[in-house]
Amino acid sequence: MNDHYRTIAGSVEFRQKIERSDFLAIAFPIANEDAFFEELEQIAKRHFDATHRCWAFRLFQDGRSRSSDAGEPSGTAGRPILSAIEGADLFDVAVVIVRWFGGVKLGTGGLSRAYRDTAAETLRKAEAVDRYLYDRLRVVVPFDRLSDAYRLVEPPAVLLVEEQFGETNEFAFDVRRSLRDEFAQALAARRFTLR
Repeated sequence: MNDHYRTIAGSVEFRQKIERSDFLAIAFPIANEDAFFEELEQIAKRHFDATHRCWAFRLFQDGRSRSSDAGEPSGTAGRPILSAIEGADLFDVAVVIVRWFGGVKLGTGGLSRAYRDTAAETLRKAEAVDRYLYDRLRVVVPFDRLSDAYRLVEPPAVLLVEEQFGETNEFAFDVRRSLRDEFAQALAARRFTLR
């Protein structure tokens, strides 16, 4: 089970001129399609005077990716942008490239390279961060075994997210999905009770 992927920490922009056309790439992290389309709408409002607003995004959870040439010749913009995202091995990320046509036609090959290279350079400028998928496990811990419970913490694989002390002590751990069974075995070996 794959419970780890890389995304970008925040929004980043890169602008360049190619054969008198101005290309502005905006890369940003996204949580889902709705979040992407909301941001795309804001970009369209900010850059209403642009000739094209081509885009691509790739999500981790459902493996979905989409792209759009936004009026450029078919296959010359959206797919090359998506190719740059895939080449950087990033997920939960989108790239929108705003183009102001400068009067010189690039041809389909030149256009594809311009979009792919602009997207790739933008993603190189972004700070990549690791993301993990976790399952939350609640564990009852006797008072005399508290130190054993703390020793289970091993970031980023196992995180302690909550402690409640009282008649019974309950700890909540976020455990990487791929390690859930192994962690449950470690709990059983220590005779801790899962809630």
